Formats: sequence, structure tokens, C-alpha cells
Amino acid sequence: MQRKQGQNPNQIANPQTGQSPKVKGPEMNDRDFLNDGLSTCKYLTDSLNVAVREASHNELHADLVQILTETHQSARDLYNLMFQNGWYKLEAEEQQKLGQAYQQFNGYSSQFPYA
Repeated sequence: MQRKQGQNPNQIANPQTGQSPKVKGPEMNDRDFLNDGLSTCKYLTDSLNVAVREASHNELHADLVQILTETHQSARDLYNLMFQNGWYKLEAEEQQKLGQAYQQFNGYSSQFPYA
């Protein structure tokens, strides 16, 4: 992964591929289509999680779980494609903050009824 001058040193990203227009018009490009698909998958998985929890019929529950699994996989595939093309950026957390969060939540384990 390459870093551009002035880029956040905690940013995790691949260089963007393809030509991005300097001034974007109203038409959708590949990045827009992938971003829309990923947003749709996120919305669907949220809604399907509710449907799975509330399904009272066993066969309906099984069908919804299958659809939910496939939708999660589609979201992951879209994310991977966007990340590979440099269209999805992540920010790394500082090691100290990770350690603090680990200590905080590790302390909660003593409160679990079935340890």
C-alpha cells in the first residue's frame, strides 16, 4: 500500500485504480454502483436480522437465515472489491487504545454467569 504525502498515517487503503473524473457529473460510475450495492446490503442485513429473530415458523426461519448469510457474503464481496480498488478506506486505531479497550472488556468476563 502506498501513502500519499499529507495522508493520514493511520489510514489503511489501497491506491485508487482507474480514472476518477476531476469534476464528477450526475451520472453514476463504477464506484457509485458498488457503494450503492454495499449500502443496500447493509440495510438488508439489518432488516433480515430482525426478520430472522422474529420468524415463528421453522422453515421460514431457515430460509431467512440462508438469505441473510448470502446477503452478508454479498456485502463482504462488495467491500473487498471496493477496498481493492482504493475506494474504501479504513483507519487503524492506536495500540494504546486497543489495549485499554481489551482491559475494559476483559474485566467484564468475570460478570458472565457461565464462565
